[in-house]
Amino acid sequence: MAEEKLTHIDEAGNARMVDVSGKAVTRRVAVASGQILVSPEVMAAIQTGGVPKGDVLAVARVAGIMAAKKTPELIPLCHSLAMTSCTVDFTLDTERCAVEATCTAATTGVTGVEMEAITGVSMALCTVYDMCKAIDKGMTITGVHLVRKEGGKSGLYVGGGPRA
Repeated sequence: MAEEKLTHIDEAGNARMVDVSGKAVTRRVAVASGQILVSPEVMAAIQTGGVPKGDVLAVARVAGIMAAKKTPELIPLCHSLAMTSCTVDFTLDTERCAVEATCTAATTGVTGVEMEAITGVSMALCTVYDMCKAIDKGMTITGVHLVRKEGGKSGLYVGGGPRA
């Protein structure tokens, strides 16, 4: 197998932004997922609207979308791009006391939106933590990973879930 070259490193070993000007414009979609493990008290408060700061999932949804839009400001070598859509959705697993977040980002352009989806889901989960920390500071964010990406030269990628 040929040795893979890191594209964000130049011949002298310096960090650089990759030149994507020669890449084809295609529709690109990325889905990322993760979860926050919470106490039964936090799960009940989220479900009943009993969190003093307000509607946890509504605020976390907006935070995730806002974060996805600001990804190039947070990750130094990320390209600025025009997302055509971004959603953040939640699933409550009451049996496991887990809030799962999924962020789907899309664009039509020359570079993918994987980092936007990962950033969006990460900040959505951080927002759940922030809004619920008065109830329980022992929550754990875990399993943030790329679920799927499509478009571009490398085509379809379907992930196998978070690695331990």
